[in-house]
Amino acid sequence: MQSIRNIAIIAHVDHGKTTLVDKIIHASKIFRENQQFDDLILDNNDLERERGITILSKNVSVRYKDHKINIIDTPGHADFGGEVERVLKMADGVILLVDAFEGPMPQTRFVLGKALDLGLTPIVVVNKVDKENCRPDEVHESVFDLMFNLDATEEQLDFVTMYGSAKNNWMGPDWKTQTDSILPLLDAIIEHIPEPKIEEGSLQMQITSLDYSNFVGRIAIGRVKRGTITEGAQISLCKADGSIKKVKVKELHVFEGLGKHKVTEVNAGDICAVTGIEDFEIGDTLAALENPEPLPRISIDEPTMNMLFTINNSPFFGKEGKFVTSRHLRDRLFKEMEKNLALRVEPTDNEDKFLVYGRGILHLSVLIETMRREGYELQVGQPQVIFKEEDGQKLEPIETLVVDVPETTAGKVIELATQRKGELLIMEPKGDLQHLEFRIPSRGLIGLRNNVLTATQGEAIMNHRFSAYEPFKGAIPGRINGSIISMEGGQCTAYAIDKLQDRGVFFVDPGEELYGGQVIGEHSRDNDIVVNVQKGKKLTNMRASGSDDNTKIAPAKKFSLEEAMEYIQKDEYLEITPKTIRMRKIYLDENERNRMAKQMS
Repeated sequence: MQSIRNIAIIAHVDHGKTTLVDKIIHASKIFRENQQFDDLILDNNDLERERGITILSKNVSVRYKDHKINIIDTPGHADFGGEVERVLKMADGVILLVDAFEGPMPQTRFVLGKALDLGLTPIVVVNKVDKENCRPDEVHESVFDLMFNLDATEEQLDFVTMYGSAKNNWMGPDWKTQTDSILPLLDAIIEHIPEPKIEEGSLQMQITSLDYSNFVGRIAIGRVKRGTITEGAQISLCKADGSIKKVKVKELHVFEGLGKHKVTEVNAGDICAVTGIEDFEIGDTLAALENPEPLPRISIDEPTMNMLFTINNSPFFGKEGKFVTSRHLRDRLFKEMEKNLALRVEPTDNEDKFLVYGRGILHLSVLIETMRREGYELQVGQPQVIFKEEDGQKLEPIETLVVDVPETTAGKVIELATQRKGELLIMEPKGDLQHLEFRIPSRGLIGLRNNVLTATQGEAIMNHRFSAYEPFKGAIPGRINGSIISMEGGQCTAYAIDKLQDRGVFFVDPGEELYGGQVIGEHSRDNDIVVNVQKGKKLTNMRASGSDDNTKIAPAKKFSLEEAMEYIQKDEYLEITPKTIRMRKIYLDENERNRMAKQMS
């Protein structure tokens, strides 16, 4: 029987994880000499390529020196923790990848903590040692300190460290001596990562991931913990509610290179994909037909934020999207829950509205962006953090916020964070940057990124992760400026915008189609104003010198999806269609808005 190694690669966003997997794939010669391929082979989802982050975990396997190495590429962002927690169940060891300049970051801590709790053996890879200002020895020390703080065992603290540059295709035990390939890392994996522990007993396999094919439907993916699973066998499916269903295995596949390879049986320790099983959920166990023994369910951290999702009922409803009804929205959200473990959807007393719970703004925005690309139209409300009640005390989620910023603007960042109830814990130099660490309520983070980037001319690097629930910290000031609202529908004119520029910043360009009640700008004061941007210049056949100057308009301020989600107020919706993102008041009619404002005050 061949020797197997199951490893997960964990790292902070943008530390070179997916590039390292690319190089391992190349080193194992999966591709033919004449085959064409892109960089970042595993980031095959459009959103992942555009944002440069891994969102979905993926499996790939390589063969090296008669060993099969199953590699699991995991997301580096805490918002996708639901992905990380379940895929780590399939691994026996982890490669912890850290940047030779930045060192371990908050998201690294989050994922590493999960891996150490599961008892996985770590190998540390200090990447990008060819970078300017890099400090590999200091980074190695800080990784040791981090593991010690995360209560790693003696064996885990005795970790192997490799240095190198994944981009330049080399790894070795000493960062001062460049090797000629990435193979020393593969040797270290075979030598130090243990083989899967094989337990005696009947079949047990936990479903930790799923795939979908138009031909065979849903595919269950997991690691066989004990026993053997065979093609055509009758087995039991143990569900969350304790019920047990008889199912038949139609086909079995193991991961081979970037694809899958059909086999007749899979032994304990290997990762496989099973087709033919209907009605399963992630966390269910496949067990023997006689005396099935379910494995403990996967525990997932609770969501910390929710948003109201509702159908699009604006005057432009149905112009761009294919799926616009509440039934479409409901089916899509419940389908997402099947594979997105950290997501929860709750119907409200109105069948057009759903409360969607997630791990953070990024987690929810990736779902919204995916839906709009699939042709859905929807509206979402302002993100709300989830409070808890314990012993009569109100608790709220608190996060650790890390900001690396040039020294000249560090004061502005501290001021912005402390205004939002942030507590400064650490302030120290890191190369030519100041390294700041805060404890801050999750509420305080909503909209903070925009303000920090503005105050630092875009030079701040911000990261945060959920820490714990703590007593409520009191009121936090929201957006100070009011909104500029369009009075009526129609195309806005350059003339009207030019005449109103002293009132604030506009989000729309001349010629854009608007509707009454749409938010088209930010007022320079704290109240909302309604303006007519459709009126054109009154034309006469008299001409006077100097009265016909060209209009000079400041460029419209454009928002990304996350920025817009953080920007809207309580009485506003974000209208999302396949082509457009618009902000609007929940009540488009001005009398309704005034009545609502009186109720809220």
